[in-house]
Amino acid sequence: MNHATTAGAPRRLRADAARNQQRILEAARQLFAERGLETTLDDVAERAGVGVGTVYRRFANKKELIAEVFEAHVGDMATAAEAAAAHPDPWAGLVQFIEYACTHVAANRGFSAVILELEDDPQRFASLRDRVKPTVAAVVDRARAAGALHPDIAAPDFFALIHMVDALAEFAKPVDPDLWRRYLAIALDGVRADTTPRRPLPVGALTDEQVERAKSHLCEGHRR
Repeated sequence: MNHATTAGAPRRLRADAARNQQRILEAARQLFAERGLETTLDDVAERAGVGVGTVYRRFANKKELIAEVFEAHVGDMATAAEAAAAHPDPWAGLVQFIEYACTHVAANRGFSAVILELEDDPQRFASLRDRVKPTVAAVVDRARAAGALHPDIAAPDFFALIHMVDALAEFAKPVDPDLWRRYLAIALDGVRADTTPRRPLPVGALTDEQVERAKSHLCEGHRR
């Protein structure tokens, strides 16, 4: 009986450790999304409901945690790209992926900063990036072959488009956090083949007053 109890203890410890790690990673994802890279490991411990020592035992520093969170983001992106590649309509599959990517970036304040942070580790960054890049290229090639995409548009154009939308989302967030959807629709209209039907713009334009408020907020952020 004692032997059974002793044998079972390590499994419980491993399960506890796995649960704690999952809580730490989920807390880190939430905090990086909300606050960006100003988040500390102490903040993560508090959000996860674990001791600070538990976080430091798993991650020696914030950069290690950033890399792990980014890897999880890349896994999500890879899954979304695979779903887009399997969509029966090549254009709808492409739109599905770009909308997912823009939604993801717009909702995660720290995502672009995380990418910049990881570029200091080019080998790891390239390894993670290459999990997504070929599938996205296949999604774009498929839409072009179907005649739904302008023939001169290439996969790197969509990475640029996502970053453009991200910049606009950051600018407009104080006055209209959904405004980026309007400009994503405009951008997608710009890369469609002429025979592809245009969709209605999902969000109205900013008013002059909203533009001024957004500009003021941006200037205040730069002064801090």
